[in-house]
Amino acid sequence: MDLTLTEHHRALYDEVNIFIARHRDRAPRPGGGRKQPDRKMLDWQAQLLERGYFARTIPRDYGGFGAEPNVIELAIIADAFNRAGVSPGIHNQGISMLVPTLLEVGTEEQKRRWIGPTIRGETIWCQGYSEPGSGSDLAAAQTRAVVENGQFVINGQKIWTSSAHYADMMFLLCRTEPDMPKHAGLSYLLLPMSTPGIEVRPLRTMTGRAEFNETFFTDVRVPTDQIVMGRGDGWHVANVTLKYERMLLGDPNKLQQRLETIRRMMEEAGLDGVRLLDRAEWRDRLLRLQGEVMAARYHNLRLLTEQAEGVDSGLGRLIVKYHGTMLAHRLASLAVDVLGSAGLAYEPQGEMAEDDPATTWHIDYMYDIGLIIGGGSSNIQKNIIGERGLGLPREPKAMVLVTAGRS
Repeated sequence: MDLTLTEHHRALYDEVNIFIARHRDRAPRPGGGRKQPDRKMLDWQAQLLERGYFARTIPRDYGGFGAEPNVIELAIIADAFNRAGVSPGIHNQGISMLVPTLLEVGTEEQKRRWIGPTIRGETIWCQGYSEPGSGSDLAAAQTRAVVENGQFVINGQKIWTSSAHYADMMFLLCRTEPDMPKHAGLSYLLLPMSTPGIEVRPLRTMTGRAEFNETFFTDVRVPTDQIVMGRGDGWHVANVTLKYERMLLGDPNKLQQRLETIRRMMEEAGLDGVRLLDRAEWRDRLLRLQGEVMAARYHNLRLLTEQAEGVDSGLGRLIVKYHGTMLAHRLASLAVDVLGSAGLAYEPQGEMAEDDPATTWHIDYMYDIGLIIGGGSSNIQKNIIGERGLGLPREPKAMVLVTAGRS
């Protein structure tokens, strides 16, 4: 991968930085992916799309900017927004997970219908994967869909459904072929959350907010054409989405945003007039994390290059979620410590309240623990990396010994 900047790249660097300087005072802060986009965020998203700073390589026919894939351009744009502390746009389940899935395996009609409204932030999606009895073993999903009069009739339950309480649409993994082996019996459906028979029950977490939900389906009817690929292809489609979910959860650009914010916090004078950045023990903690963030960013450039060249990254892609979520929590932990006495108190401000910086770090610190578990827990990720990536023997299953009683 050649990282040399050409004149074109330098011109893009100047262009992006001039744009940010002109709009910095009115631009949203980074973050907010766990909230419903407000008008300010939607207007900002429209500007980024128009300039090609968001959805840069998505074809114009589907609402994107239509540029050719260029790893250096993407890195320049991301770096400029990270350093400025300005939002790089909306990154949620629909944009970061469903859109690339449709680009890879969706029909032409599905791409034209859903990608544009989704990347503009107009259509919010949630993910219907986990169930009370199938989290890490996703293929064991028991939510059923049977065909009646040209419609899928869905019954069952999902859990840990992020954003379901305000989402417009869901991409749902359900069992349509009960007589087939579990991996071959699943299908991937698209359905409006306003469909009769859907009930959403919020689950309040330790942040004090209801960011997850239980979702119940009772005779929910969806046209049979609202399926990605075909009946029984759900496991394949679900794994395409999981590939992008893991990239979202371990996004190195978000890690860089956090690092830059923490660095600015540590540059401010403390109560004794001394900056934390001038104290060796604090500077050492920051530098150690900075090295990990740099490694994550360069690894991401390698993955983007391989993706553009049509190369399967294999093991390289598998480590992103595991490393990214663990590193994100360590960054949030440092930020809470940097806050000092303000890092000791947390008072929930309501579901959609505008958070002050201290509250944001508290929420990130607690929420990140959930991300270490969600999307495939870290222990499961290590098994996948070891077994599928490194070819190690499968983890032995626990055996229960039953001893006959004596008379």
